Amino acid sequence: MLGGSTPGALAARFASVAQMWVADGPRERADRARRQLLTAIAENEPATLNQVAKAVGRGAPAVSRSVDTLVRAGLVERMQDPDNRRRLALRLTQDGRERLAKPAVGSSNLLAKLQRLAHSELRALERAIEILERGL
Repeated sequence: MLGGSTPGALAARFASVAQMWVADGPRERADRARRQLLTAIAENEPATLNQVAKAVGRGAPAVSRSVDTLVRAGLVERMQDPDNRRRLALRLTQDGRERLAKPAVGSSNLLAKLQRLAHSELRALERAIEILERGL
């Protein structure tokens, strides 16, 4: 135990605090899912549907429908894979790259909150984030 808190108690407190700091409404969830798909495509370009599905941990039919939406929005382009004519390759468009480069929805609210913290508090948060990242 650290400071009288068990790992379970710390987990509960962390989840509660995270909800206060980061809004998680439908808009944020949709943006997070879109960013996850765009990232998976970017990391595997030219990506196949199966590669993207595996990267995001969803089934190919669901990913295919989501990719259709991204294609209609002009964020992704589908083309015939030059190595295999029966397979489609996915690439980000310039708009898709720009969308991925922009901060996530809701991050401006988080940024405003963080800007109000003292330097020492920011450093403590940075250290905590480093610890959490290492444990993932």
